[in-house]
Amino acid sequence: MMLPPYRSEPFGDFSSSERRAAMQRALRHVSGQFGATYPLVIGGQHMLREAKLASINPAEPKKVVGYVTKADQDLANQAVLAAEAAFQTWRHVPVEARAQVILRAAAIMRRNKEELAAWMVYEVSKTWVEADADVAEAIDFCEYYARQALDLQGRDQPLTPNPGEYLQLRQIPLGPGLAIPPWNFPLAIATTLTVAPIVAGNTVVLKPSPRAPVMAVRLVEILEAAGLPPGVVNLVMGDDAVLGDYLVDHPRLRFIGFTGSKNVGLRVFSRAAVHQPGQSWLKRTILEMGGKDATVVDASADLDAAADGIVAGAFGFQGQKCSACSRAIIVESVYDAVIQRVIEKTRKLRLGNPAQPETHVSAVIDKHAFDRISGYIELGQQEGRLVVGGEVVDHDLIKEGGYFINPTVFADVSPQARIAQEEIFGPVLAVIKAKDFDEALDIANDSEYGLTGALYSCDVAHLERAREEFHVGNLYLNRKCTGAIVGVHPFGGFNMSGTNSKAGGPDYLRLYTQAKSIAEKL
Repeated sequence: MMLPPYRSEPFGDFSSSERRAAMQRALRHVSGQFGATYPLVIGGQHMLREAKLASINPAEPKKVVGYVTKADQDLANQAVLAAEAAFQTWRHVPVEARAQVILRAAAIMRRNKEELAAWMVYEVSKTWVEADADVAEAIDFCEYYARQALDLQGRDQPLTPNPGEYLQLRQIPLGPGLAIPPWNFPLAIATTLTVAPIVAGNTVVLKPSPRAPVMAVRLVEILEAAGLPPGVVNLVMGDDAVLGDYLVDHPRLRFIGFTGSKNVGLRVFSRAAVHQPGQSWLKRTILEMGGKDATVVDASADLDAAADGIVAGAFGFQGQKCSACSRAIIVESVYDAVIQRVIEKTRKLRLGNPAQPETHVSAVIDKHAFDRISGYIELGQQEGRLVVGGEVVDHDLIKEGGYFINPTVFADVSPQARIAQEEIFGPVLAVIKAKDFDEALDIANDSEYGLTGALYSCDVAHLERAREEFHVGNLYLNRKCTGAIVGVHPFGGFNMSGTNSKAGGPDYLRLYTQAKSIAEKL
């Protein structure tokens, strides 16, 4: 199977009147579908049940984007059994045929970019730019993993010859598994946690976040349209309390792919062993669990570029990214100058409905997130000096009462303050003063997480020290700490950020396979 080299999908240019018009048409088309009900998909059967879960538009919570059928544990078990049954045939499908399905899925996504982005604008309140990037990343995952599968399973892996033996090293699939994607990248991360295992010959039970189930429906529709056989991906939706532990503990599942909070990731990790009569194994866990990411600025830095990177990293998608810049650590000689630039740039951000193209920052995901983030802003008044934001949005002034929080910056924050240590997952930035670069690096590493980090510097020695000593899975030098591109910036972190599973990297697909060494005496 000959394919051109992998190239990442270009981002949309909304300065083009044609592209803006296409996005506006897509938004109108999608809004006309609000309130529809979507089924579970188990063994290829589309199942509607009376119990429903509503997906709400965070910017206009009175509007229901869609209703999805809720699964109970009996239906979840049926999904596992369907995945197990489908594995018996899917595992034997040639990798070339599996890759073709995934490449067709990428083509379908590419043809429907604006519509898929529009669904995310409404379901999770992504701005146009953020939603477009999410779709591009999903396309990239399909294209990249299809090629990786061909390299990994399309031929035997190289071994050292041994006279008198015919040697093979095969990467074989694990079996049926569980994919638990988050709401914040409802297409891209759902795609990576689903497409990577299935292109390698596994089957999947996909259990999306209750906050973004409609995007999971869209993904499964795309895979079905691409020719994926029944049972290879089974979609179950519903309450985490009902389905979470039940599926994680299910003895017939062989792996769990998860992206989400630290606490849930630790719970998954602790429950990964299967040990009962006739069934004993350790489930493979592929976990990404968040971050408390820092941007360091030293005295030699381009201060305007640093401020741009801090603001973009802190407030893109309302700070609801595990890679978001939630700490800015600035050496004291340029501290005031950088703070002033950050204040000016933050004040220029436009808070509003994401359906409007001029919006920079929109609503956070739901009332629970709104209350939690508001609590951290209240705490920040005690732990730092409020320099931007902090006020509660007057919901009477916002027609539909969306969950809007102004971008908020606290200066003079102690490195040990809670707002400097705990993942807030919202538009709140803690700015910390360091006496010099040594202290700044120590503060950056003083975290239980280790996902992304950035350094702005023109000092070669500092850049080299960051390469060696800044303990994060994704380090960015003189650029913002968000915006990893598949195949370009393999993504995953250290410590409590997860298992450093490097999504979009050359080794990621191996996590969904196991190596089988075969030696035949000649």
